Amino acid sequence: MTQELSVEIVRNPSSGYTIPPPRAELGLGDDENRDVRIMLRHSERDTLMLTAYVSWLPSSEQWLSARLDTTPQTLLAKAGTLRAEWKRLVVEHTDDSPGPGTRVGGRPLSEQADLTPHSALVETLVKSLAEDGYDVLDVMLDGEGSSLRRLREFLLGMLAEKTDLRISFDSDLPLPWPMLAVDPSLHEDPWEAFLGHRHQVEHTNPGYEYVDQVPLKPRRRATTSLNTDTTLERVGRAEDVHGLLASRSHLTVRTRGKDLLEALGNAVLPEDLMYFWCHGQLMDEGTANRRLVIKLSDADLIDSAKFERKRRPLRRLPQRFKPFVLLNACHTGQAAAEPHVGHLGTALINLGAHGVLGPQIEIPQVFASEYAYSFLDMYLEGRHTAGEISRKLVRTFAEKYHNPLALTYSLHRGLHSRLDLAS
Repeated sequence: MTQELSVEIVRNPSSGYTIPPPRAELGLGDDENRDVRIMLRHSERDTLMLTAYVSWLPSSEQWLSARLDTTPQTLLAKAGTLRAEWKRLVVEHTDDSPGPGTRVGGRPLSEQADLTPHSALVETLVKSLAEDGYDVLDVMLDGEGSSLRRLREFLLGMLAEKTDLRISFDSDLPLPWPMLAVDPSLHEDPWEAFLGHRHQVEHTNPGYEYVDQVPLKPRRRATTSLNTDTTLERVGRAEDVHGLLASRSHLTVRTRGKDLLEALGNAVLPEDLMYFWCHGQLMDEGTANRRLVIKLSDADLIDSAKFERKRRPLRRLPQRFKPFVLLNACHTGQAAAEPHVGHLGTALINLGAHGVLGPQIEIPQVFASEYAYSFLDMYLEGRHTAGEISRKLVRTFAEKYHNPLALTYSLHRGLHSRLDLAS
């Protein structure tokens, strides 16, 4: 007698390498010929596996995979050096031969957003930084195996093409993807070598959690929050950003950590956008307790553990926390380089945030406020995704202001985030 068996699949040993995951999981848009998913996995044996999924190739060629010869430690060290070079060459560049109206020891590339008067210097620095960014990618893909050589040739060729791609780097390692570059010797303009200039780029992580969200009724205006340190109110365009949010959304302003944590304790926090304009720093309290913190106007230091503690009791309740988050504080776009280093962006995404955008390095406040105004102005229109806006700003600041710092802003799981007032 035929017996029908009931089967439940509880594990996927292939990690998606054998069967392509569904479109929704890949985050593919309407034009799938622009979407690429690149997975970098750190195995228990301390080796790296790189896999690329390209939807428009024939089915037999959509998956390309190879074990990397380089080590995780080498790549993390390279990434740290790249961030340090950006900070040293751009943010901390000092003027030892000032002209009229400038001072000895000043930092001309940090004191204004428009660097047109320093365009010759900037072009030299950008060329050097593009070479450094290519070095990280070159070392990552260096090796002798046939599978690795094939993957290297394909990836470098695809990334160097003029086609505007949407790339999700689904990576166990926190690398500054927009600051990496293809071979700058292949391009007349070194700006065009950077991945963040060529393509829309996001960092995702297989460990991100999914949070079921209750829907909101359709509404005419976005709900936003400004979480700020009042000492920064008059820096750069900070007042203009405040005015923009106040005039085009229902705005809540928080200046104390207590108020922010209290808000996070509400099951339904119906904010479409959360903007942080405050200080951020890495607290080195010993190797086992290194953490990233932000601080508003009070003395309370807020880290990922406090965010999670506030919303942990709500996980089994109907809840709403799905904002796009602009973390305009130093280092907040820098994912943890070691598992024990808490990262605010990861915590916010695991709590339900639709995406997080923040800088990889200590960013000049004048530039940060200018970047925030430009980003929020376009995002609140609801016509563009965060990925479209972030790449457009890289190009705009490069072409109009000769300023490369927009490349230091990294998207975390926010490539397709768009202001949606219907849900």
